Amino acid sequence: MTSAAGDAVALSIRPVTPADRPTIERLWLLFRHDLSEFRGQLPNPDGTFRGEWLDAAFSGSEDWAAYLFSSGESPVGFAFVRALIQPTRVLNSFFVVRGARRSGVGMRAVQEVVARHPGAWTVAFQDANPGAVRFWRRVGETIAPGAWEEERRPVPGKPDLPPDVWISFRCPNP
Repeated sequence: MTSAAGDAVALSIRPVTPADRPTIERLWLLFRHDLSEFRGQLPNPDGTFRGEWLDAAFSGSEDWAAYLFSSGESPVGFAFVRALIQPTRVLNSFFVVRGARRSGVGMRAVQEVVARHPGAWTVAFQDANPGAVRFWRRVGETIAPGAWEEERRPVPGKPDLPPDVWISFRCPNP
C-alpha cells in the first residue's frame, strides 16, 4: 500500500497466534463472501460460511500454517498453507481486503509466505474470478519466471462445478 505521499506503507506478515483467531474469523467471512460470487455459495443459517479450513489452520497441526497480514494496526489479509510435511505445499486460502488490493500488498505477502516454506507449491483459483486469474498468473511469473505451470482439475465431489485452475511453481531455497 502507499501513503498519500506515495511512499510504501509498512506491511507486517506474521504467523497467527490463538489470540488472532477472532480477527481471522472476521477476515474469513469477508473472504468467503468474496468467493461466494464465483461459486454461488450461500451462508449458513447463522450468517457464517463453512469453516473447516479455518479450524484446520488453527489446529496446531504441523501440516498447516496461518499468517496474518497487517498495515500498522489494521489487519489487511491472511494466508493458510497446508501440506507443509508433504512434497508440495498448498496455498489453501489467501485473502487481501479490498481496500488494500492493487497496491502491491498481495504480491509482497504471497512472496514472503512462500519464501518461508521453500519448495514446490500449488495454488487453486477459479476462471470465473478475473482478478484472481490475473493475480495468480503474475505470482507464478514473479516467483518462477517461465517455470510455472497451469492446469485445470475437477473440484472433488462437485462434478457440476467448473474445474479449478491450479498453478504450480517452485520457490527456491534462500
